[in-house]
Amino acid sequence: CEPCATPAEPAPAAAKGTRGSARGPKLAPGLGAAVCCNNHPEWHGVVPTTQRVTGLKVLNSLTGEKVPFIPREGNRVTWYTCGPTVYDVCHIGHARAYLTMDIMRRIMEDYFGYEVFLQVNVTDIDDKIIKRARHNKLLEDYEKAGNPLADVQRDVLAAVHAHEAKLAKKLTELQQPKADKREEVERTTELLPQHEHKVKTFAETKEKVEGLVQSKAAAAAVISAGKEALGEALDAEKGDQVTQKEVFDAHGRRYEKEFIEDMEALGVRMPDALSRVTEYVPQIVEFVQAIVAKGMAYASNGSVYMDIGAFKAAGHHYPKLEPSKGKATEAEMAESEGSHTAVAGEKRSASDFALWKASKAGEPSWDSPWGGGRPGWHIECSVMASDILGSNIDIHAGGVDLKFPHHDNELCQSEAFHGCGQWINHFWHFGHLEIKGLKMSKSLKNFITIRQALSGHTARQIRLVFLLKPWDKKLDFSDQTVDEAETKEKTLIAFFDNVKELLRDRAWLAASQEWKEPERTLSAAIAAAKATVHAALCDNFDTGSAMAALLSIASASFAYLDSVKKVTKPADALLLKSGAIYVTKMLRIFGVVTHEEVGFPIAAGGGAYEEQVAPIVGALVDFRDEVRTAAKATSPPNRALLDLCDTIRDQKAVDLGVRIEDRADGKALWSLADPEVMRKEKVAAALAALEGQVNKLSNKLVDKKKELAKNNAALLTPADYFKTLTDKYAQFDAEGKPIADAA
Repeated sequence: CEPCATPAEPAPAAAKGTRGSARGPKLAPGLGAAVCCNNHPEWHGVVPTTQRVTGLKVLNSLTGEKVPFIPREGNRVTWYTCGPTVYDVCHIGHARAYLTMDIMRRIMEDYFGYEVFLQVNVTDIDDKIIKRARHNKLLEDYEKAGNPLADVQRDVLAAVHAHEAKLAKKLTELQQPKADKREEVERTTELLPQHEHKVKTFAETKEKVEGLVQSKAAAAAVISAGKEALGEALDAEKGDQVTQKEVFDAHGRRYEKEFIEDMEALGVRMPDALSRVTEYVPQIVEFVQAIVAKGMAYASNGSVYMDIGAFKAAGHHYPKLEPSKGKATEAEMAESEGSHTAVAGEKRSASDFALWKASKAGEPSWDSPWGGGRPGWHIECSVMASDILGSNIDIHAGGVDLKFPHHDNELCQSEAFHGCGQWINHFWHFGHLEIKGLKMSKSLKNFITIRQALSGHTARQIRLVFLLKPWDKKLDFSDQTVDEAETKEKTLIAFFDNVKELLRDRAWLAASQEWKEPERTLSAAIAAAKATVHAALCDNFDTGSAMAALLSIASASFAYLDSVKKVTKPADALLLKSGAIYVTKMLRIFGVVTHEEVGFPIAAGGGAYEEQVAPIVGALVDFRDEVRTAAKATSPPNRALLDLCDTIRDQKAVDLGVRIEDRADGKALWSLADPEVMRKEKVAAALAALEGQVNKLSNKLVDKKKELAKNNAALLTPADYFKTLTDKYAQFDAEGKPIADAA
């Protein structure tokens, strides 16, 4: 970033509801001279004073560059994150945003020592909520009506065919090239692939519905299979009859509750303030009135729109986050405005967006000076954040898909209201999550719910997936990314188990504590890893590099243990413990470890519990070792005793939360673990073994088919045989012999 050609002078922030000075919008106290980066409008960083400077640099979407992070009020950090729109269950894409936010927040609080105040909103007034709540209400009423099966089949099939035709029409539209370059890129890279996925997915739905109808399945099953299309058809027919506000309120509360439960299950720290849109409608009306009074918004047909032209004329910049976009595409405007469609001539400019929407029949409505209506999407965040965090906020965060137009529109209306030139100092955008190259989305039906993910993986493993990847880049959620996280987890478990075993044994107390080359090498590796972790976290929260450094401590420790075994020298347990304590400390900061001892937590408690049960478990494991050794020594080996030992390891110990790992020297390594995690590991191992058997049989089947084809070919006449080789030969003579090779 370079100084702007005409740097602005810092000035006191304007009071709420007042204009900036004649020189243009004002700045909050403490902001420095303007810098310009990557064609973004001028940005002002906080001028360092006497407060502690941590060295943290973070990618700021307002500049497109990593910039020093310095809070405006000493060590206190104000942070607003866009929360969920509570219209359906949360999926792993939401976990990407909120787990990433949680990791960054924990690093800021527990590593850098900032006092973070985090506000998260709940969007419980939104077109998606209104539509889904109406659909669910109408579907519920339809099912309760108890219509004859023949009528249900007719209605569902008609709805399915209508929805199929709608998708086909949209597909035809999307297949047409766009004249605008940005809209054409959007069409080919996002809209068309996404819609093709919708068409394919709905074809499967149609096939399922038709199969159920053909088999004369129960009405409830037919309705359930075709509920998307049937809900849409019922909404078109009767949607305006759903007028009870409690229908929409109950829908939002249900999914808000599930969101909170999902976040708790993932180990996400709760925010300091949780704000609901439904509890802010009067403030939203006042906020909109203030912008209208400043001449930067106007009422039209019962709605109120932001006047982008007037906003720019007052010295403001729009858009700030995506300056190259200038105006929203049709798709972006549709996402921005939802079901609200302005009639011709209602808006002064196509770029103007709704601050307040006139409500139609079948939509919840609140009183306002412009008539019954509801808030626009963007204004909701502006009002809630301004109410609690004020006219200048350190951090605003959210998914990268919200950058434009949502976040740019937030900045626009907030800076108009406050009369300021910079409402947000640092904008952070989390990379979105993809499955097979497509953004995970409820509308695409390619999502995995958080609860589904947690049924197969632990919260720790999911957190490790995100820790290993950059927070600001897209992440492809696949078996490979999860397998990578689980492999790293196993490495850490083995590291902690080895250190714990040494500390339990206490043989090291009787050994020499003199450091030699292996100890010095390990100590240097631990010190280097610590330096790498610090540099990585200062560099844009690079948790991937930080995790690699932590794993390097485990690798160096394994190498050290191997080296001392070769010279039959007892390992330095205290040195290994220091490395394990540091790794545990960092994993605790990242939210991977949730207790204070070395290693991962156990279900029954922390280290005090482990100290109490260690003598008992150790004695039992030692006894099992002796039984196994004796059973192997007989000729032939005593299979019955060995099977009993395996049962203890694979079943009894698992249920008690004891992990036993048999080793070649006959002395098993044991550790305490969460029984539920161990059971999931057993299921995963069994499934992997079964998959291996299936693959082996599949390969044998392929080989047999090839062998059969070869044998069948031997039975053919030469002419018929050569006809099967059209990939090699292009022409044949009258006798069927090849006379020309294939191209």
